[in-house]
Amino acid sequence: MLTREIVMDYILECLQGLVADDQDIKPESDLVNDLGLESIKVMSLLMMLEDRFDISIPINILMKVRTPEQLLDALLPHLESANGPV
Repeated sequence: MLTREIVMDYILECLQGLVADDQDIKPESDLVNDLGLESIKVMSLLMMLEDRFDISIPINILMKVRTPEQLLDALLPHLESANGPV
């Protein structure tokens, strides 16, 4: 069963592969200001999430997303439509 914790762990794991090794990544880290993610890396992150959870993520959700926690909240409706309650 898919849970918020599983999704957050995967988001953080993906981010760890996209940023410098010495970065401390937390659910409240700012994707751009704290982690230095460029748009191409954000797109890579979305593709990893789409592949892992077999969902389609509209690009416009990024307009309101600044942290991994906000990304998780934005993904929930898409995850729930594909997998049921998360």
